[in-house]
Amino acid sequence: MAKAARKKTSRKSKSKPARFSPRALYLRLRRWALRAALGGLVFLLAMILLYSVVNPPLTHTIWTEKRRLGHVEREWVPIEDIAPALARSVVAAEDARFCEHWGFDVNAIRNALEAGANRGASTITQQVVKNVFLWQGRSWVRKALETFMTPVVEATWSKRRIVEVYLNVAEMGNGVFGADAAAQHYFGVGADALSPQQAALIAALLPNPKERSAAQPGNFMRKRARQIMDGAATIERDGRSACFEH
Repeated sequence: MAKAARKKTSRKSKSKPARFSPRALYLRLRRWALRAALGGLVFLLAMILLYSVVNPPLTHTIWTEKRRLGHVEREWVPIEDIAPALARSVVAAEDARFCEHWGFDVNAIRNALEAGANRGASTITQQVVKNVFLWQGRSWVRKALETFMTPVVEATWSKRRIVEVYLNVAEMGNGVFGADAAAQHYFGVGADALSPQQAALIAALLPNPKERSAAQPGNFMRKRARQIMDGAATIERDGRSACFEH
């Protein structure tokens, strides 16, 4: 009897083969996806904090252009070695309310929507996020990441740091990146030696630097540069440049 009982117990202890469960597979894949997404967000947050004090060594656009051209012109310089006129000119041209918003210019967005403009209302902070951490082109994924990261950059970087990074990574010509490379390329001087007019001409390259030249400006460029010079003087006079000049 005892032997029979042992055999019966042994047969019962054998486990049945696991059945395939689509729901279990879905839950496992969803768990992996959530972990990957969380890991990606943590990585981006870490990079944002790192680049608040460390200069970005490369961007996706610079890497892409270097592969296409074989060489790019770029030299990182601290904001102290960039003519204040250039910082004011770029802010006046691209984001005149830079010192007044937290990463998104609601008024500019509203005006762009009402006008049906093709060009968006991206602030300098949004452009820094796109240039440093993301990629070019229109994509809902990129736009969502940009929307998430922009206020984080505003919260962890100073306004002066945002302008400094922008002036060093912005494309300012075919294979030309940053203020110093642009100053050397177009005028043969360092970024600290730019005159207000030269600074305005460089700012007028944006947002289409490959289609314009600061060294040989056409009528549009000259007119745009005059407008930018006026705008730069205005934001200096009314204090809208104070957040990145001190």
